[in-house]
Amino acid sequence: MLDILDKFEEKLTELDRALADPANLADHKKLAALNRERSHTVDVLEVGRRYRTIVKGIDEAREILRAGEDEELVGMAEEQLAEYESQIEEVEREFKLILLPRDPTDDKAAVVEIRAGTGGDEAGLFAGDIYRMYQRYADIKGWKLEILNSSPAEVGGFKEITFSLSGDNAYGTMKYESGVHRVQRVPATETQGRIHTSAATVAVFPEAEEVDIEISEKDLRIDVYRSTGPGGQSVNTTDSAVRITYIPTGLVVTCQDEKSQHKNKAKALKVLRARLFDQAIAEQQKKMTDQRRNMVSTGDRSAKIRTYNFPQGRVTDHRIGLTLYRLEDILAGNVDPLVEPLQEHDQEERLKMQAERSAS
Repeated sequence: MLDILDKFEEKLTELDRALADPANLADHKKLAALNRERSHTVDVLEVGRRYRTIVKGIDEAREILRAGEDEELVGMAEEQLAEYESQIEEVEREFKLILLPRDPTDDKAAVVEIRAGTGGDEAGLFAGDIYRMYQRYADIKGWKLEILNSSPAEVGGFKEITFSLSGDNAYGTMKYESGVHRVQRVPATETQGRIHTSAATVAVFPEAEEVDIEISEKDLRIDVYRSTGPGGQSVNTTDSAVRITYIPTGLVVTCQDEKSQHKNKAKALKVLRARLFDQAIAEQQKKMTDQRRNMVSTGDRSAKIRTYNFPQGRVTDHRIGLTLYRLEDILAGNVDPLVEPLQEHDQEERLKMQAERSAS
């Protein structure tokens, strides 16, 4: 592991050299990628250097104990050895975790789709609550949110809404949100105070660039029509809405939020590309048993992943058995207390699989 640390020391030097290269300074995408890689390298080195200090301290203390020439030195070495040995296991584990291969899609923007599920009007209202939760979460994380398509429900909330989140580790954070989110509460329309259960489905895809997914025009059927939702007179009286059908699979994407047909088409293609990219990743994962076993979620969109219980003020994530009695705080956008344990669980599972592979 110390040899690995030496390689990361060299890597930091190379990255600093690349970041100082005027050619890279002019290329914003490459510059951003280099900065992300440097940030990760610095994180690895921070843990790795701590590990190296402890290993060196243990070796030095044991050497003093073996010599046993000076009682005062032996006493100090015993104390030092006890302190370092109490730390070594945890720091070694932390070092192994941070060395796990990173998912290359984690740094991509995320495309998020929220759809009202079972529960009628209440499901649409809950879909709106989930959207606002992520909207506030994006503000906290410093991400940029762009609505790609929406279909408001008549009583409030949404039948469905699709949006993108751009920023540091957006997909790597949001990918754990895919699945069925269930709510238990007394709806505003309930006259007898009975608790109802409703649901909204959330699907999160990594946003794909043209270099990730090439789409041929001959594989697309593009229809334009008049928007049916709110948005002003020009939206409802011109053929600005766009429906794109990907002929090879029959996948359909619509967008009608913009007054411009051109903008709606661009947004619809963004969603289509993200969905196709997600499918391509899913197909790769099916071929790789280890990756399937390492996933926190099954990837099944119908899997119930979380319950928001209003009477008890609690949120339960069923994948890891986590229950938090801070519902209002989470709906206000403080989603990290749910996401971070899921990330840690995922890392632990990957670390176990890596150990099993090494043992075999």
